[in-house]
Amino acid sequence: MDLSHSADDERFRAELRAWLEAEVPRYGPPPPPDDWAARRAYDTEWQRKLYDAGYAGIHWPVEFGGRGLPMTQQLVYLEEYARAGAPYIGVNFVGLMHAGPTLIAEGTDAQRAFHLPPILRGEHVWCQGFSEPEAGSDLASLRTRAVRRGDEYVVNGHKIWSTRAHVADYCELLVRTDPEAPKHKGITWLILDMHQAGVEVRPMRTIDGEHHFCEVFLDDARVPVENRVGAENDGWRVTNVTLRFERGTAFAQHIIMLRSQIRALVDIARQIPSGGDCAWDDPTLRAQAGRLAAHVEGLWRMTQMGVAEAERTGLPPPSGSAVKLRYSELAQEIADLTLRVIGRPALAGADPRALAAARDYLWSLQYTIAAGTSQIQRNLIAERILGMPR
Repeated sequence: MDLSHSADDERFRAELRAWLEAEVPRYGPPPPPDDWAARRAYDTEWQRKLYDAGYAGIHWPVEFGGRGLPMTQQLVYLEEYARAGAPYIGVNFVGLMHAGPTLIAEGTDAQRAFHLPPILRGEHVWCQGFSEPEAGSDLASLRTRAVRRGDEYVVNGHKIWSTRAHVADYCELLVRTDPEAPKHKGITWLILDMHQAGVEVRPMRTIDGEHHFCEVFLDDARVPVENRVGAENDGWRVTNVTLRFERGTAFAQHIIMLRSQIRALVDIARQIPSGGDCAWDDPTLRAQAGRLAAHVEGLWRMTQMGVAEAERTGLPPPSGSAVKLRYSELAQEIADLTLRVIGRPALAGADPRALAAARDYLWSLQYTIAAGTSQIQRNLIAERILGMPR
């Protein structure tokens, strides 16, 4: 794998950097965390700016609305995006990072034509309807039922941990279509229209005081058969395609942003007084920060390998489980160290830096659960990477 940058890559970097340096300050800061209508507008309008400038879906095939740029320029994009502190992908995450790629890999021509352009333009927001109250880590135990009646499925069930479902237009939904089949064989992957009778969304307030996560209750919700991705009862295979995107290339932006978190940690430590000096003068702290920075760089190289493999084969490799596992733990370690450097002011929340650090720490607790728990990732690493028995 050659990750050196060509003259074309560097021209792309210069062009992108100039655009970001002009547009990011002009766009302004995000709205308050609890104003979800404003947050959706902020994220989707920024996505439209990226689209109009030619920076949306730069690695998606041209026939699906992307630019079809090579992997090296996708990596340049992620590096420059993080460097500029550009708006987080936000409500567009599911659509752009795994629903869209799943449709590219598994969808019909009609599904791609209908869904992919609005995802890239920021017009359609997606959420995920996979986990259930009794089917989280053991996802294949899901009970949400879909019964085919003519040209549509009638869906009944209950989903949980559906991030941003309260502002979503569509949902990548897993349902059981054959209750008599072995649990991995009777599942189907559907595209659910969230704006219909029979879909009730209840936001859940979390430990950080916000309500990112939602419960979704389905009571005779309708899904046209043409919105099925893959064959009926073949949803577990399609799901694993989605999960490989979710755990592999989808985390690329998050991982490169860890560099920014390390820089923020160092800046805070240089401003915090400690024994007549500043916290950064402590050699132990510098060693801890250096170790974390080295781990971030190592994880970024693993991510580059995964992105390169995805470009070559069309799917991220199984090593995405290792990337996701280490990212989850590393993000928690960085958040924990930042909170310890700030100390007691983080509890009061009077200083904006302290309040932000406290929120980051609380939010980081979900990383080892979301997108597959760390225990599940270790099982996948053992079985699919190391070839160990179940």
